[in-house]
Amino acid sequence: AIAAPRDGIRLQEELREAVSISTGPSVIRFPKGSAPAPIDALRRLPGGSDILFEAPSKDVLLVAVGAFAQTAIEVAQMLASQGIGATVVDTRWVLPISQDVIDTSAQHRLVVTLEDGVRVGGFGTRLRQELRSHEVDTGLNEVGIPAEFLEHAEREEILERLGLTAKAISR
Repeated sequence: AIAAPRDGIRLQEELREAVSISTGPSVIRFPKGSAPAPIDALRRLPGGSDILFEAPSKDVLLVAVGAFAQTAIEVAQMLASQGIGATVVDTRWVLPISQDVIDTSAQHRLVVTLEDGVRVGGFGTRLRQELRSHEVDTGLNEVGIPAEFLEHAEREEILERLGLTAKAISR
């Protein structure tokens, strides 16, 4: 199992959950530096995923991985200002993919995964496979790091250079 906490509170929560897993190894993945500010969920789905933002219309589902939760919320707010309804879900556990994410994907017209990992073979690719195997035909767009060597810089500089800011993603 692989967890990707969105903030320090979820890091503590998912560490406790990871220790209780007895069926195999578990990994907790988080970026260097200080923990992001806490982001409370609107509600937790039965399979453990958290809804962080929800518009009345279900146009776009933004599936945030870890530290990209805040970016996903900002994207949803920008989309709302353009009349596009978005839902933001934090998977909390990247693997295995929760049935919550599959079911929620089926309720939207488009799914966009946001991850700070490499797109190729990343979470978005795995979700695409899971949606296919569950016969969910919702379109999916993967947003993440390209499979290339990156020049050294601060995290925010790299994300800006790659177009992984809320403004660029919402476009």
